[in-house]
Amino acid sequence: MAKALVLAESVDAQRALAAGARTVADEVALVVVAGAPETGVADKAYDIQLPAGEAAENAYETVKSVFDQVAPEVVFFEPTASLKVIAGKLAAAAGSAIVANITALEGNVATNAYFGGLAEKKQVASGVAFYSNTGALFAEAAASGTDEVEAVAFVEPAQKIVLKGSNPVVLEGADLTKSDVIVGVGRGFAEQDQLKLAEDLAAKVGGDCGCSRPVAENLGWMPRNLYIGVSGVEAAPKAYIAAGISGQMQHMVGVKNAGTIFAINKDANAPIFKQCDYGIVGDVTAIIPEIIAAL
Repeated sequence: MAKALVLAESVDAQRALAAGARTVADEVALVVVAGAPETGVADKAYDIQLPAGEAAENAYETVKSVFDQVAPEVVFFEPTASLKVIAGKLAAAAGSAIVANITALEGNVATNAYFGGLAEKKQVASGVAFYSNTGALFAEAAASGTDEVEAVAFVEPAQKIVLKGSNPVVLEGADLTKSDVIVGVGRGFAEQDQLKLAEDLAAKVGGDCGCSRPVAENLGWMPRNLYIGVSGVEAAPKAYIAAGISGQMQHMVGVKNAGTIFAINKDANAPIFKQCDYGIVGDVTAIIPEIIAAL
């Protein structure tokens, strides 16, 4: 009987990854380090009793005890900062390697993208298979399971990360991981006031606005939790409209799972035109009003 272990933090990822695990395994176990595990999505959920103020990465020994107990053939994990550390150590202990950010899984052959989605490679995992995915790959799969939850006592590690302090991230705007349509704003907008055009377009198509990292971090025009990319949000909208975005790898990693990508850029040689499904060469301030008027 094939067994799968799921490591996830967000509720959406718990459901989606457990549903995906069900497609390749007869038995699915869910492990949640911080927060309460979802019920009804796995055959058994393990609730790690992380002490208050403890860094989640310090739960590795505790998670390892569950891993040894379950003895899975495959592990799916949400690629959060802490779970990347925990899953990486688990894979090392098992003598396995991680296939990161998979975009397809057929039997034991996993596909993942690299170079910002410009290329793909197929890999067959050896030993215990470790795959990371936000859950977007299994969005259409149905989760099933029991309400059985086992509390797992925290195992104090011999060497631990000491949390000196934390600054909560203030979330503003939409949760882009749940958006069906995203209008991405880039440096093609010369002034902050011009962002109203992107907002109007998003409203017209029933979507939300996101941005490239420079718009949020360098210019401060949009909240940091709305920038898309390798160190920001990874989203899987049905449609992504890249407005004034050049299409660098660091950004495109964040929308590699988008259904359809549209691009608007005045530079005909911008990398985005090699990665989009449909593109328009032109200034965003001229093109967006025409699109809105035509809709």
